[in-house]
Amino acid sequence: MDWFATRLLSWYDQHGRRDLPWQIDINPYRVWVSEIMLQQTQVTTVIPYYEKFITRFPTVETLAAASRNEVLHHWTGLGYYARARNLHKTAQAVVDDNNGVFPNTLDGLQALPGIGRSTAAAILSISQGGRAPILDGNVKRSLARFHAVPGYPGDAEPQRLLWKHAESHTPTVRVADYTQAIMDLGATLCTRTQPRCDTCPVAARCLAQLSQETDRYPGRKPKKVKPVRAARLFLFTTPNDGCLLEQRPSEGIWGGLWTPPARAADAEVESVCREFAIDYNDIEASRSGGVFRHTFTHFHLDIEPVYVHLTHAPITVQDNDRLRWYRADTQDVIGLSAPAVKLLASIQEFAPK
Repeated sequence: MDWFATRLLSWYDQHGRRDLPWQIDINPYRVWVSEIMLQQTQVTTVIPYYEKFITRFPTVETLAAASRNEVLHHWTGLGYYARARNLHKTAQAVVDDNNGVFPNTLDGLQALPGIGRSTAAAILSISQGGRAPILDGNVKRSLARFHAVPGYPGDAEPQRLLWKHAESHTPTVRVADYTQAIMDLGATLCTRTQPRCDTCPVAARCLAQLSQETDRYPGRKPKKVKPVRAARLFLFTTPNDGCLLEQRPSEGIWGGLWTPPARAADAEVESVCREFAIDYNDIEASRSGGVFRHTFTHFHLDIEPVYVHLTHAPITVQDNDRLRWYRADTQDVIGLSAPAVKLLASIQEFAPK
């Protein structure tokens, strides 16, 4: 076993995290769910979501049998909803095509929706003891500093070098412990800012630490100016606190989630009423709320909410697969977009006095 792995495992034996919820009753399903949730999301944020998710969907079979609405409902607030949609698709594929058993090879795991090389390796190594190097964000940062790998880790050449280093350090024994250890190293010591080099088990040979340049590695992602788009979200509400929601298409922003009808930034109340065959005379009051910004990975969306209070629920708009009158106190099991959650909570503030 090489020096890096030996030192890291010795440190893990004394200081490693062993009380995370996905480290209990370890199996491929539980590891997979945790790895998907942890993508671009902090451990402290994930823990309560994971616990509720596993309570509702304790096995891959229960997840596969659930509706997409319910899966998205349990993901509401966690963001990056494509992860939830792929989670559901993968559960169904594992149950339908493999009798509920996860593949035990990297290729087999990577063939499933939403599972990339590093996630597949984590599932294989942690739950099945297979030797498979991982390279998540924490590992990239730790190895970039230890080996002083220049450049942004998302670029081809730095990524190639980091995979090479990940391969060279991964041992053939205690693979599950090593995989958890190198993730813990980046999460607890080799952090993005203010790394705790004084307690790092591999600091003695870390090139970034030896040159006092930990802030130089890994290289920063080249900044790109995100374009700004705009939209109006129309909140049609009724006297019994119902609010009209529309399910988004499976692809695109808020895919599969429910949200107040989103239309172009210049859409008027009259035109949206005509779209839903709502009588304009049934409007008790309407007003705009303050514009707020919701940021996606590739662009900003400036949202102007328009509150339209109706005297009664129009018979022209009935609950169906695409539309529904939603009441927050009914605990409907549906996935809501983040702006929907925010706006639904604001309805009373903008209700007619």
